[in-house]
Parts: sequence; C-alpha cells; structure tokens
Amino acid sequence: MPESTLGVGIIGVSPIRGWAATAHIPALRALPNYEIRALSAHSAESARAAGEVYEVSAVFSDHERMVTQPDIDVVAVTVKVPHHRELVSAALAAGKAVYCEWPLGRELDDARAMAALAAEQGVRTVVGLQGRQAPAIEFVQELLSAGYVGEVLSTTMLGLSVPGDILGQPNAYMLDKTNGANVLTIAVGHSVDILNYVLGEFAELSAVSGLRRPLITIEETGEQIVKTAADQIAVIGTLTSGATASVHVREAVAGGTGFLWEINGTDGTLRITADEAQPQIFPLIVAGVHGRNEPAQLPVPAALTQRWPALTSLEGAPAYNVGRAYAAFAADIDSGTHIVPDFADAVRRHEVIAAIETSAASGERLKALPTAPSRV
Repeated sequence: MPESTLGVGIIGVSPIRGWAATAHIPALRALPNYEIRALSAHSAESARAAGEVYEVSAVFSDHERMVTQPDIDVVAVTVKVPHHRELVSAALAAGKAVYCEWPLGRELDDARAMAALAAEQGVRTVVGLQGRQAPAIEFVQELLSAGYVGEVLSTTMLGLSVPGDILGQPNAYMLDKTNGANVLTIAVGHSVDILNYVLGEFAELSAVSGLRRPLITIEETGEQIVKTAADQIAVIGTLTSGATASVHVREAVAGGTGFLWEINGTDGTLRITADEAQPQIFPLIVAGVHGRNEPAQLPVPAALTQRWPALTSLEGAPAYNVGRAYAAFAADIDSGTHIVPDFADAVRRHEVIAAIETSAASGERLKALPTAPSRV
C-alpha cells in the first residue's frame, strides 16, 4: 500500500441519493490511504448540502475549479453517462488520475477519445467495472487455473435486469437508448466483462436484440414512458480459446432467474449465481461439480475476502467491490502494476458492445473484433 494519502474529489454527489453516496463515499472512508477532499454537484446549493452531509468542507458547483485543486490526486466521476466525456476530459486535462463509472461513454467514439486523452496525458485511470475485483471472481480464476473443470468447452450466462415494468424516476433516463445507459451497456456490459476477463475475449459473435416492453411506468408518478432501448439481448459466439459462449440478459419480465453463469469443461462445471445481472453489485455464490451430481457451494477462501481488511464491514454492500477497486488502484499506483480495469479496458468492452449492436442490427456474424488502444 502507498505510504502517502491520495486526495479524492468526487463529481456528482447528491446529499440524498446516488451512486457516489451508496458506493464511492463509504468505500473511500473505509480505506486509510484515501481522503475525500472535495465534492462537486450540479448547483451551489446541492454542493453545500452534500458537504454538510458528508462533512467535506471544499465543495464546488464548477467542476473545472475542483479538478485544478492541487490537493486532488484522483477525480471520481459518478454522474450520468451523457456527461462523462466532458467531465473526464476536464480532469485528464488537469493531469489528474480519474476513476470514471461504467459505461465510460455513451458510445465507442466517446470511450476512445477519453482513452486517447488519458494516454496522451500519461495519467492513471480506472473504469467502474469493479466486478473483476469481486472475491468470487478471483476464486473462479483460481479454480480454473487449478484445472477444476479441465478444458473449458462452453459457457452460458442468463441474467435479469430491472425486473417488472416499473422504474424509479432517477433511472428514467436509461429508457432512452441515446443516453448510453441501458440493459446492453450496463447489465450486459458488466456481465460480459467478467466473462471475458475470466475466459478470454470473443473471436467472433452474433447477436439479436428486441424491445418487448416499450412502455415503462415511472414509480413515483405513474406516468408511462416510451422506451427506446432494447430489453432483450442475446449473444452467441466463440471465444479465442475456442469455447462456445452464450449470453441472454433481459428485463421487464415477471420473475425468472436473476443471474446464472455456468462454465462447463471436460472434467467439471462451475456455477456462479446472484440475485440480478449486476455481478459488480450483488454478492456472487460459487458452486461446482464433477460428474452428474448437483453443484455444491464452494466457499470463497478467506485469503481472498480478507485481502483488504479495512473493507470487511462493507462485505455484501454495493460499496464493497468499489472499495476493492480503489484499494487495488492505490496498489497499482504504488507498484506500477495493472490490476484494476482502466480506460483501455473500457474501450475493449465498448468495442464488444458495438459489435453486439452491429450484429443485432445487420444479422451478420462478426469476426476479428478490434483490440483496445495501448495504455499508459
């Protein structure tokens, strides 16, 4: 762990709700080598209120002023996706390390532009694909390396995102496809990221998508909003290892499996489950089997769950994996390693999402998916 404390400025803090309050602030407060030194909100009133609630004296309604503060080492961008590029670019231009929530941009060009600027500035970055930091995912990697399933033959993912046809007002913007925050970019994006991180990238894929529930009710008002983002995404392809991979994530359905990921091999099967297709947030349960018996739960070793002891109190909460990402990022800065996913990794995932969109629209099977740009 680095000896010095990293000063963090968070853009997009609400005094009453939001991902910064739910995940980033509890995570940073738990880690001894981070200090929240500034907050930025959309208005001076909101900034002052957030500062009082979270006991941070330096508050801003102008993000440009915050990112240039000399005691800020890391800027966390936790606003809605359409604003990511502007805010991230300002922080990068100021020479700050940046932790940006996923999706990095509304589309691939946004992500590529931010990754290129980060490389040009020579600064460290993190993208909020924190599912990779879940102890269960590390455990699955260890089991596969030890030959638990033998040679991986295939893998299947089934997921549910936003059950039912009712959505809270703060998330209503996710109904508009052009905002870049929807079932494809978020639920599929996070789920496919851990699949590709553990088992390797797609060599080729084909996809279909559908919009089966075009009217969604806003919980607070009862208003029905027309949805333009797909609510059914299905992908099948071949990984670079030769394994067959299939993914189906859906939303606005009644009941159904929350999250199920099977990895099938010549000698056994691993099954990873959760309550929803948000493996970066919900606790993951790992089970395994050899032969035809039902999979039995495999406890995640304490050595993995206790890697960052300061985060023990957050285990099971949305802040847990975010905290592990921050802890690993500090270690990366200190040792020059690359544990946490950065903007180059984000571009790779945006490329896969773009390929899924293209295949679903054209009906074509896509090969030789491009690779992400070089990182710092």
